[in-house]
Amino acid sequence: MTIKVIIVDDQAMVRAGFAALLAAQPDIDVVGDAADGRQGVELGRSAHPDVVLMDVRMPEMDGLEAARQLLDPPRGVHHRPKVLMLTTFDVDDYVYEALRAGASGFLLKDAPPADLISAVRVVAAGEALLAPSVTRRLIADFAKQRPARRKGPSLRLNGLTPRETEVLELIARGLSNQEIAASLVLAEQTVKTHIGRVLAKLDLRDRAQAVIFAYESGLVAPGGQ
Repeated sequence: MTIKVIIVDDQAMVRAGFAALLAAQPDIDVVGDAADGRQGVELGRSAHPDVVLMDVRMPEMDGLEAARQLLDPPRGVHHRPKVLMLTTFDVDDYVYEALRAGASGFLLKDAPPADLISAVRVVAAGEALLAPSVTRRLIADFAKQRPARRKGPSLRLNGLTPRETEVLELIARGLSNQEIAASLVLAEQTVKTHIGRVLAKLDLRDRAQAVIFAYESGLVAPGGQ
């Protein structure tokens, strides 16, 4: 199945470069691009992309607000794409908030071309782009800076079985399904089943929100191993 992508970035050269790279892939179709967040939201609503590559800092409307509007659409709008934030280290604070809003992960704008192509495929498949160790460290740092704002999340952990709690903790550590299966001596399909139940019970969109939840609920200590 072809993955429909739009690119939202205020730099024309970035949009053109990313579009050329992705359009050359047989399974990816770039269906449009936009120069700011407001245009990105409008394009996302009309083009119905599977994945939105969203820059963080843009005029008119920044990527964070645009991601919020795409991921929490008004009544009557049913399409919700996957959002992959494009960032540099100096704006990762915004990216953390985007993950909390439901973005599926982030990618550094100077990442190798192969990483961009892989990221689009990973996010389109419903996974969160949270495997790299740098991502785990950043999320831990942000969670440490922002202690849980309410008591509710920790209470929600009571609805998980001990095994589901173990799986959630390992997700937050950045382990893949295969690594979780090896750690808990389970079949990979069983791990997928547990993850699905965790997301459903906690009312979370995907692994990205599961990681945020695990840190903010106190299940995983920031910076812990």
